[in-house]
Amino acid sequence: MSCPICRQPGVPQYRPFCSRRCADIDLGRWLKGSYAIPTEEDESWNETPTGASAPQED
Repeated sequence: MSCPICRQPGVPQYRPFCSRRCADIDLGRWLKGSYAIPTEEDESWNETPTGASAPQED
């Protein structure tokens, strides 16, 4: 299996990556949200149901 970052052959110690550097690059991408899956959010989830009133602050 090749490294998903640089395409070199993977090393069992860092599988599926070839080195710690590539593993750290991948982790950084996860932490920054680069691998987020774009979605179309349904705005209706935030609406109050018909007949219900929103909580009132005193």
